[in-house]
Amino acid sequence: MEFTNNKAIYLQIMDLLCEKVLKGTWEGGDKIPSVRQLAVELEVNPNTVARSYSSLQDDGVIYNKRGIGYFISEDATHLVKKVSKQEFMKQDAPNFFKKINLLGISWEELTQIYQDQFNK
Repeated sequence: MEFTNNKAIYLQIMDLLCEKVLKGTWEGGDKIPSVRQLAVELEVNPNTVARSYSSLQDDGVIYNKRGIGYFISEDATHLVKKVSKQEFMKQDAPNFFKKINLLGISWEELTQIYQDQFNK
C-alpha cells in the first residue's frame, strides 16, 4: 500500500479496512489479520495498526475475541457506509460540486460519465 502525506497512516489503514468491508471482501464474522500480520504486510509499525484497530473497535466495526483475534462485526457494512457517507457529504461533495460548476460540466455530461464508469 502506498501511503500519502496528507492523512495520518493509521487513518489510511482504517480506510483500507473499511473499503474491504464495503467491497464485501470481509463480511460480518470474518477474522481479519492480526495486528502483527497486517503491520508486516503493510510495512508499518505494529503500534500504528493497533491504533487503527482500536479506533475501528471503538466505532463497532470490528471486535476482539480475547486470545483468538479480531473479527468484523455483523453490522460493520451499515456502520461503515453511514460514516463514509457523512464524511463524503461534508468533505468531498461540496468540492466536487464547486468544481463541476466552475468547469461548466452539465448534468448530462456528468450522467454519461457516471454511466460509463459503472457499465464497464
